[in-house]
Order: sequence, then C-alpha cells, then structure tokens
Amino acid sequence: MMNQTRFPRLVHYKWWIRVGLYTVFLLAGQCTATLLGRLYYDKGGNSKWMATLVQSAGFPLLLPFFCFFLPRELPTPASSTDTSSMKPPPISSLTGLYLALGLLLAGDNMMYSYGLLYLPVSTYSLLCATQLAFNALFSFFLNSQKFTPFILNSLVLLTISPSLLAIHGDSDNPTGVSKGKYVIGFLCTLGASAAYSLYLSLVQLSFQKIIKRETFSAVLEMQTHPSFVATCVCVVGLFASGEWKDLGKEMREYREGRVSYVMTLFWTAATWQISSIGMLGLVFEVSSLFSNVISTLALPLVPILAVVFFHDKMDGVKVVAMVLAIWGFLSYIYQHYLDDSKATKNTGNEASAATLEVC
Repeated sequence: MMNQTRFPRLVHYKWWIRVGLYTVFLLAGQCTATLLGRLYYDKGGNSKWMATLVQSAGFPLLLPFFCFFLPRELPTPASSTDTSSMKPPPISSLTGLYLALGLLLAGDNMMYSYGLLYLPVSTYSLLCATQLAFNALFSFFLNSQKFTPFILNSLVLLTISPSLLAIHGDSDNPTGVSKGKYVIGFLCTLGASAAYSLYLSLVQLSFQKIIKRETFSAVLEMQTHPSFVATCVCVVGLFASGEWKDLGKEMREYREGRVSYVMTLFWTAATWQISSIGMLGLVFEVSSLFSNVISTLALPLVPILAVVFFHDKMDGVKVVAMVLAIWGFLSYIYQHYLDDSKATKNTGNEASAATLEVC
C-alpha cells in the first residue's frame, strides 16, 4: 500500500477521483434505472416479481471485472494499515453475511416495487427521502457517524427537496388504485426506505469488521454475492406466485414490441448494477450516510429527466427542488473537503515532526 505520510496529496487526489467516479455511477445508474422502471409499467408491464428481479439479476455482468481488479489494491486516506498481513475472514462468516444481506436486499427491492406500482411518483419520492433520516439513525448507532452543521444542513435540504415534489400535487396518481393498495404501497415504501438505510449501514460495518480488505474486488464481491442470493429469492417468488405464466402474454402485449420489452428489462438490470457499484463504492470510500446523500440527490433529478424523456411538464417547483438538492449535496461535499484538508495538514505536521526527530 502507498505510504500516505510520504504522498498525502497524491493519495487524496486519487481518492477524490474514485469518489467522483462512484458518484457518477450512482446518479447515472439510479436515474436511468428509475426511468426505465417507469417505462416498463407505462408500456404494459405489470409483474411485480419481474420488476424486483431485474434490480439484482444483472450481477453476472460484473463477473469479468474480477479478472481485472482482483490483484489491485485501493488505498484510502482513512487507513494506513497493511492489509496484506490481514487474514481473510472465515468462509462461514462470509456465507452468513452475504446470505443475510441478500435476503434483506430481496425484501427491500420487493417493497420498492410495490411502492412504485401503487403510489404516485411524488408521494413515492417523498417517502424515499425518509431514508436519509433512517440512515442517520442507523449510522449514529452502527457506524459512529459524527454530525456537523454542514452535514445536518445537507440532510435537511436533501429531505425538503423531494418533499416539495410531493406537496406540489398528485396529478400523476395511478389510475385504478384502491385505498387499500395505496396504504400497502405507502407502508412498503416506508419499510423499503428503512431497510435500504439499514442495508447501507450494515455494508459499511461489514467492510470495517469482517471484510477488512481495501480492494475493488471486495466491492465487487459485496455486490455480486448478495445479488445472487436476492436473485434466487426473486426467481422462487416469480414461479411460486404464478406470475411467470403471464410473462409471455405481457411480452406480446407490450406496446413498444417484444424487442423493446427485452431491452427495457436488460438495461434496467444493467443500470441497477452500475448504481449499486457506485453505492457500495461510496460506502467503502466514505460512509453509508454519504452514499445515501448521493442516492437522495437523484430523487429530484428523476422528475427533471422525465421532462426530457417522457415530456412531463416543467415548473418552478421542480427547479427549486433541484436547486435545493444541489445545495445540500455541495454542503456535504464541503464538509468532506474540510475534513480532508484537516487530515492533510495533520499528516504534514506529523511528517515534519518525524523529520525533526531524525535530524
């Protein structure tokens, strides 16, 4: 691993590049996957298990990357330990970890699918924004997250931003949704937000306490293995529910044609994997709360993109929501810039003191 005392600026520079790439992966993947999910429902798709399955079934697309990234180390400025001397965790511990995370991921994806099916987009965005509050709670107890005025400002702004979209109105209410189904969608989305936040905090805790490897292959393993478990659960659910019998009819009646049906599902699966790699990478490099902040930033961006791709109406409320989201995002980034500058200064002081002692 690179000596951080000798090359502090180089390490921090590469770290910011990695964080920037993971942020792009998360925002681009989540926004695209959400829009494709809406396209699936709008054009005639109605299988909840299929909508859940594609959120995890794209993990085989990541397998070739193991060959390239397996031998590479990713040093982080927060750690200076020699990872090469660490013993790998027991197989039983890893198996139990990936199984538990996979089951949690499958349940979370299913609840999100019910919420997206039964709720208006604006209400869905509002409830998804509560994941920041849940994550702040879990991060405080599980990850010893410290809160500063800039972080609290970011949490408030990024919660208000999608909330404006819900307060603005529910003109996009799904037709034919009963009150009972609306309540189910409400509770499922709220539960999914809590489960997603818990998942992120547990992933961060797993990297720190169990995985203890600073490699990109560790990030890939944390994505592929739980996704495999979640995919198996979804396949069982698809056949047990009997929805698989209607998939042929659904494909034939899809308004954009069979090829578009298959490509919609394929790219939905692929973009969810890109989003997940970005999410796990940010948990690995920074924290689960930071990853959730970036994920919440995508919520007000989706209605903006819907204006372009689905010809939704643009209004002042959507613009204000986007501005607040960007403001909150920059507030969080500024806090990490302050922490990074402080860490660099302390490292420089320690290096100078060590040099004086040698002299």
